[in-house]
Amino acid sequence: MYNIEQIQYVKAPAAKVFEALTTKTGLSEIWTEKLVVKPEAGFTNEFDFNDNYSTRFKVLSMEAPGRIRWECVDSDQEWIGTFLSFDIEQRPTSTAVTLRHSQWRELTEFYRYCNYNWAWFLYSMKLYCETGEGIPFQRRQF
Repeated sequence: MYNIEQIQYVKAPAAKVFEALTTKTGLSEIWTEKLVVKPEAGFTNEFDFNDNYSTRFKVLSMEAPGRIRWECVDSDQEWIGTFLSFDIEQRPTSTAVTLRHSQWRELTEFYRYCNYNWAWFLYSMKLYCETGEGIPFQRRQF
C-alpha cells in the first residue's frame, strides 16, 4: 500500500483549522464550492469537481480540534477504499496540519497527480485560515 503525506503550518488556532476542514463554509473555500457536508461522524460528505461523478467521503471520526478521519466510499476507482486523515497540532506560534491519504493500492500517475493537488489543498486551507479566502477548485488557475 502507498500513502501520501503532506504537512502545512498555519498561523491560526487549531480550532479554526478544525472548523475549516469540517464545515461547508470552510471546505467550500478550501476545496470545492460544490459540496454537501455535515460536521458529524457517520455522515457521508459529497464533493463535486465537474468530472461527471461525485467524490464521497464517510466521516469516520472527528476529535476536535485534533483529528479528522474520512473513508472514500465513491470517487475515482483509485480512491475508493482509501482513507484521508488530518492531524491538527497546536504549536506555540502556529498550527501544524498533517494530511495523510492512505492505503492506495498502486503507485500510479493519478497518485502522483493527487499528491500535487493535496499540496494545493493545504495551501488553500492555509490561505483561508490566515486571510479568510482560500482557492477552491473552481477559482484555481491552472
